[in-house]
Amino acid sequence: MMYWLQQINSILQKGMPLITPLAVVTGVLLADWLAPLEFLVPWIFAVMTFSGSLGSNFMDLKRVMHHPLPLIISLLILHLVMPLLSFGVGHLVFYDDPYFVTGFILAFIIPTGITSLIWVSVHKGNVVLTLSIILIDTLLAPFIVPGLLYLFIGSAVQMNGTDIMIGLFWMVVIPSLFGMGLNQWTNGKAKDHLAPALAPFSKIGIGMVVAINSSAAAAYFRNIDWQLVLVGLVVLCMAIIGYALGWLSSKGLNVNEATAISLMYNNGMRNISAGAVIAITYFPAPVTVPVIAAMLFQQVLASFSGGVVERLLTHHENNLSRIENL
Repeated sequence: MMYWLQQINSILQKGMPLITPLAVVTGVLLADWLAPLEFLVPWIFAVMTFSGSLGSNFMDLKRVMHHPLPLIISLLILHLVMPLLSFGVGHLVFYDDPYFVTGFILAFIIPTGITSLIWVSVHKGNVVLTLSIILIDTLLAPFIVPGLLYLFIGSAVQMNGTDIMIGLFWMVVIPSLFGMGLNQWTNGKAKDHLAPALAPFSKIGIGMVVAINSSAAAAYFRNIDWQLVLVGLVVLCMAIIGYALGWLSSKGLNVNEATAISLMYNNGMRNISAGAVIAITYFPAPVTVPVIAAMLFQQVLASFSGGVVERLLTHHENNLSRIENL
């Protein structure tokens, strides 16, 4: 059974760049059937978070804390630089639509993506650093997300910050602590046995969450106009900036290649499924549009960025070889 689960997981992992766009299309086409399943989304997401946290423990976090600068820089980019950029760009481009501005800001204040761990592992990045950034950012999310929303949006769009905070605790923090605690209590057996079994279901869960959340914004995606195209282009550009800032920060810190890859993915990817859950649960439907648009690009950009970095590193190694041979 485990063999087949691993094979399915391998297939799904290779198809990650396609899963999200296909899920968005499915959500739009089957909106009438999927919309009533909205109540399942927080539960599916909690299981995904639990599965993703099984690969880490509190000792990993302790080791990273001995050299915390990459982690601190990553958190500053995630929750200071990118939110400020999204606030400025959002008000500049969507000045007459407070809902789109809210969705745009929300897409870039949510925590780093749990799925970044998959891409960091594929490209041989610093897994321990990645897990630590995910953990700390996840634990801070119930405070950072409502706080930044109030700071940037204020009373422009009605929201309940307390409900958002409680929702993030149940969907993100508690499952993460439970998964990490279980892995530590079992001395890594949970990571070796339970995590591989749950891995394919987590990837299927991503598709389900995206599809159900997309059904809430189906009316907007069925009528594609210049404004929707503009939303997509702006979200795409901002996402690229996130990857670029992560990579450039690694150059400024002069870290090794593994850490550079981790910084790039952790700053480029967002827990966009959590953002969609927040948008659909606590805000009017138009707020979900920029968040769903971000979903369309996330996995594709992750795959593309990995390929670009591999070519850059190969080119750098070839140059070093030429210099040594001179």
